[in-house]
Amino acid sequence: MPELPEVETTRRGIEPHLLRRRIARAVLRRPDLRWPIPPEITQELPGQRIEAVERRAKYLILRAETGDAILHLGMSGSLRVLPAGVPVRTHDHVDLELDDGQLLRFNDPRRFGALLWQARGQVHPLLAGLGPEPLSAEFSGEHLFRLSRGRAAPVKTFLMDQAIVVGVGNIYAAESLFRAGIDPRRAAGKVSVVRYHALAEAVREILAYAIVRGGTTLRDFLAPDGAPGYFEQELLVYGREGEACKVCGAPLKHMALGQRATVWCPRCQR
Repeated sequence: MPELPEVETTRRGIEPHLLRRRIARAVLRRPDLRWPIPPEITQELPGQRIEAVERRAKYLILRAETGDAILHLGMSGSLRVLPAGVPVRTHDHVDLELDDGQLLRFNDPRRFGALLWQARGQVHPLLAGLGPEPLSAEFSGEHLFRLSRGRAAPVKTFLMDQAIVVGVGNIYAAESLFRAGIDPRRAAGKVSVVRYHALAEAVREILAYAIVRGGTTLRDFLAPDGAPGYFEQELLVYGREGEACKVCGAPLKHMALGQRATVWCPRCQR
């Protein structure tokens, strides 16, 4: 699944083409993706100007004059800005045609993505109750320490809870815990404030670097210009179960935590 850096890479890629442009028409080639596409997308969005292209967690938000189109890439979705008239491919489910002759095309082979609507002044239920952004000032070691008290859940599961902090998915949770030297199995409530400060710093550094590098290349993800991300080559633990730790040489261990594959170094992480 595209994670926060991939979504932010996509946002930065499409923003220059969409900002201050008007939606001329919304073309839906199917009525639903993961959920039904609301009627406002075809009835209200056309004619409106895009005033901002934002990201909240892994959701892309196209802010228009009376409401917002909310996009989620799901497991395999991608967005392209294309000239009008480019032939439609299989799984090209949505076009948002712009007033300059270009269009934003949403391709989603598995249809786990979403296109939703949020009226001005309202907060969509999927965006309600989310924790702070990991690159914001609100996210800190103190924040993690405070919310972790009394929690018996593994610290990796805790870190991936979207009510704690948004957008830290499986890849970046594993890499951040490795950098901070924290065993992902450790109970969240047993991690000290000092170690949470190290973890918060690791999350910020790794996500910021992954964004600069274009996100992690997964099988289904390409950046908006068609180029793959480059961070995958630099992963230290994720997807490397059984291989030698690049720091100490010990064989990396793995197990399932919260139904997600988890890899860690038994020497470097305590």
